Amino acid sequence: MTEPTAGLPLSAPEALTVLGALVLVLARWLPDRLRGPAALAAGALLAGSVTVLVVTGLRWRLVPVLVVVAVAGGFALAPLLARRSGRAPWRARWWLAVPGSVACAVLVATGPVSAWAFPVPEFPAPSGRFPVGTETVEWSAPATRTEREKQPGTAGPRPLVVQLWYPAGRSAPDARRAPYLGRTEAEARTVSAALADYTGVPGFLLDGLPRARSHAVPGAPVADGGGRFPVVVFSPGLGGVRTQNTAWAEELASRGYAVAAVDHPYDSAAVVLSDGRTLRTRVTATGDRAKDRALAEEWTRTRAADLRAVLTRLERLEPGGAEGRLAGRLDVGRVAAAGHSIGGAAALQAARQDRRFDAVVDLDGFPHGPVGGRFEQPVLALTQEIGRGTDPDYLPRLTRVLERSDATSYRLTVPGAAHLTFTDAPLYLPPVPGIVGSLGRTEGHRITAGATLSFLDATLRRAPVDLPAALSAHGEVTVHRPEGAR
Repeated sequence: MTEPTAGLPLSAPEALTVLGALVLVLARWLPDRLRGPAALAAGALLAGSVTVLVVTGLRWRLVPVLVVVAVAGGFALAPLLARRSGRAPWRARWWLAVPGSVACAVLVATGPVSAWAFPVPEFPAPSGRFPVGTETVEWSAPATRTEREKQPGTAGPRPLVVQLWYPAGRSAPDARRAPYLGRTEAEARTVSAALADYTGVPGFLLDGLPRARSHAVPGAPVADGGGRFPVVVFSPGLGGVRTQNTAWAEELASRGYAVAAVDHPYDSAAVVLSDGRTLRTRVTATGDRAKDRALAEEWTRTRAADLRAVLTRLERLEPGGAEGRLAGRLDVGRVAAAGHSIGGAAALQAARQDRRFDAVVDLDGFPHGPVGGRFEQPVLALTQEIGRGTDPDYLPRLTRVLERSDATSYRLTVPGAAHLTFTDAPLYLPPVPGIVGSLGRTEGHRITAGATLSFLDATLRRAPVDLPAALSAHGEVTVHRPEGAR
């Protein structure tokens, strides 16, 4: 009842509260015979809607609206009370009432405007033939050298929280869908607060994230048809979390792929473990370009090792346990490494080190680490338009990496994209071009998923796809062919 109405940023009680507030503001300008009934009707409406909001949880977006209700309600009801007591009703002069009414109307408008700017994300429905299931598991990897040196208590195994999205069978129509940022709403609130803290924005601006639900059903049965599913192992951006590309992962799963996204401990903004511990991020820039470059290379190495460890665990799935339903259903002979930002760099490095990865998808990731030496896998690199404000080393380094592949690789430049276009961020952040690009709430997702699927179908499934033509539908394509194939 308090969830946003489809297509609108406000729930039904919130919309009724905004409507009641507007009626109170406008009542001052109605004829005398309508003024009193309008104020009373608005008051009755507000009594019900505000009561529901107080009981179910009042969002910060409605605070300015409630301030207007208090102020305008007092002015609207004062004449009624005066008449009852036999006194002459007092009314503000028009030259005071006009600016006051305008100010109140502006405050009321901030409610729906702020809800539109920071909405509860509504995820695009996956377009494939499979419903989507999800499962979250906890595995481990060896502690890194830095962790052993700087964090004596972490010398044991390094915990990895991995979320799996997979093609599922039909679930009940009323099956509970997965929370966006965690296994539970409590975990989602912890992660939402950590993301806000990491990015330096007030936590209340992201309070819609814990309310969000994706389309995947936790623990759904695996689809009967479709054979074994090719696998995509995903690493998020610096400080990012495993769910940051949920819409993309669900679309891939609906098309017959299994996606495994990794929370990197001490890197992701917050990693909530099943034993109740929360591992906070410890990555931070120093401001020194050389030191930050060295740190980024270290973080990339750690992430690449995590991706390889996850693939090893996927190869060894056995019946039993949360992930056991996928035992025997994953085609670990057809695997892509993927990532956003520094996660894309980790995917490139993991593939260079490990031939079990058959392809790489780099979502606007600067290639940290060495770029020399050849590697076998084809690469799809999606980038924003490279301009003067972009790192001048980005395009030259990325080009050198793509040219070192022994397979044909592709760079797709997406017009109107920003760095966060390739994530879920446009679904819940203000549509400011400098932050999320100029493609709107869902167009970036459509392009990212469409280009990725064309590439994976061609490289993992060997489908007869004209990749340059398929990719060119989404932007400008640069083809990098191996030496001798030109």
